[in-house]
Amino acid sequence: MRYAPPTASRRWPGVDTIAMSEATIAKLCPVGGGRRARALLRLASFFTVAAVLPLGGCGVLDHGMLGAAGPVADQTRSLFLIVCMILIFVVGPVLVLTPIFAWHYRLSNTKSAYRPQWGFNWPLEGLIWIPPVIIVVVLAVFLWRDTHRLDPYRPLASSYPPIEVQVVALDWKWLFIYPDDGVASVNKLVIPSGRPVHLSLTSATVMQSFFIPQLAGQIYAMAGMTTQQNLAADAPGTYRGENMQFNGMGFQNQKFPVVSETTDDYRAWLAQARASGKTLDMAAFQTLSARSVQAVPSQFGAIAPNLFQSIVALSDPGMHAAHGPEHR
Repeated sequence: MRYAPPTASRRWPGVDTIAMSEATIAKLCPVGGGRRARALLRLASFFTVAAVLPLGGCGVLDHGMLGAAGPVADQTRSLFLIVCMILIFVVGPVLVLTPIFAWHYRLSNTKSAYRPQWGFNWPLEGLIWIPPVIIVVVLAVFLWRDTHRLDPYRPLASSYPPIEVQVVALDWKWLFIYPDDGVASVNKLVIPSGRPVHLSLTSATVMQSFFIPQLAGQIYAMAGMTTQQNLAADAPGTYRGENMQFNGMGFQNQKFPVVSETTDDYRAWLAQARASGKTLDMAAFQTLSARSVQAVPSQFGAIAPNLFQSIVALSDPGMHAAHGPEHR
């Protein structure tokens, strides 16, 4: 479809309103007043568009922490909003008092008192020091409490046992192993909604950062060791996961969907994965770990015993990856 420039019948309503307003002003106002009024109208229109235009990107917030879909992200969002409200008491006085002081002490104001020898005032000193101390103490209380409450190693309280998932970071994909169910998937994490999930993470290459903004915070995956994260999804849905640590040419494509399903749908997915007929052993892992971007998720219906532990124990995890000039 070719682009057609806007015609009189296709103009934006706001543009028509501005044009009509300018025409009206030109008729009703004298030459000088009309010119000034038109300038003010254009200035008001500019600020209106500048204020409304950023709202077009607000949908992006739904994919981040502010669109929390689990208990961990919800607590993180609550802490963030509390900190923002507290910091208003820091930013607010600065934004209000700066123009007031600039206006009061302007060069043309000859009525203000000139006190070159002034050096100390108890009320002013109290105003300068006491509120900041109170703000720091309040912030420290909230941060201390929520830092321990949001510890990624801390299990989530639930009447259901957690789903165990072992996560392996590769270039440029993610491997998810379900040891209790004997299946694995690449570039797709499927979990049951309303049930805690315990992740054990490692890397078979360079350090990477595992991040599902709507469910939990970032956690690093590093070769030769394991880190942990606990998360849960409140309801069925699809969320975005990604690597936040730059690791080469395919970094921008290292994203994966996180699918939260009902218990019945989750069991059906496990049955489908087992029916794939593919087995993930060390030989298959060596092939999978070659540096590449996998656009379509894949599944394995069986996994070799202790495969995750074998990956963690690799003496040189990067040796099995195919090296090329584009990765240097």
